[in-house]
Amino acid sequence: MRHEINIEDAGVLTGLVRDRGMDAEVLSAFKGLVYGYYERHGRVLPWRNEALTPYHVLVSEIMLQQTQADRVAKKFGEFIKAFPDICTLAPAPLEQLLGIWQGLGYNRRALALKNMAGIIIERHSGIVPDNVDDLAALPGIGRATASSILAFAYNKPVVFIETNIRTVFIHLFFSDSPNVSDKEILPLAECALDRENPRRWYNALMDYGVMLKSRYVNPSRRSTHYKKQSAFNGSHRQTRGAILRAVLGNSGITVPALTTLLGFDSHAVRSVLEELVEEEFIRSNDDRLFIR
Repeated sequence: MRHEINIEDAGVLTGLVRDRGMDAEVLSAFKGLVYGYYERHGRVLPWRNEALTPYHVLVSEIMLQQTQADRVAKKFGEFIKAFPDICTLAPAPLEQLLGIWQGLGYNRRALALKNMAGIIIERHSGIVPDNVDDLAALPGIGRATASSILAFAYNKPVVFIETNIRTVFIHLFFSDSPNVSDKEILPLAECALDRENPRRWYNALMDYGVMLKSRYVNPSRRSTHYKKQSAFNGSHRQTRGAILRAVLGNSGITVPALTTLLGFDSHAVRSVLEELVEEEFIRSNDDRLFIR
């Protein structure tokens, strides 16, 4: 069997694994396919510089949650320049942090990142934890993100699934399956893991997944975990983002002035403001609004 497999024929690996399992020959062909693409077309991303620290990996992983890599790449350098390490991020003014974060969306991640920096200083002497349990205990980090941080920051051979990895396995190994669970993918992901260099393997796997999404209708739509993102226009998320941007640019603005500026329904504005105050994004002083 050749170690170069035509990516157009996704059913080849599906049939082989179904008939033979992930044996040495199938595994070699799969890795050759993924690494071959990576060597020719691997993405150059600022957080892939091996000279970077676990802190830089942590920042990139939080930024990459629900935000495409090309958008993150435009912000990563600016963020690191402003907050080069844990000790500068933890005490940073939230107003400065949110100002730099604009354009990435999902502002809760920025606040979570600041809070986790404080926790890392308090509980871990300023060093990003190197185990899943301690990482997953930080705000805004689940076990999959924790495992991703371990793989990229510490080159640890952990097994995890994210959207691009899921895409690769569904496309190549479940080409004729309409509903695929992560439980079905995990044994294959564990078997295929390059334990000598998991960092390189996951970079290659993710890049191959990005390519597949650009060539085919997203294979991960056949995942039982797939959730279509709701429309942004008119959404609660749009209102939150607009209010935060408005207060950032107009410190001390009143609630009526904010409502007029945005042109949103006053009840919707007040409801979201209550939420943002409770989450400690915004403070209100005599009906004037400020970033905390």
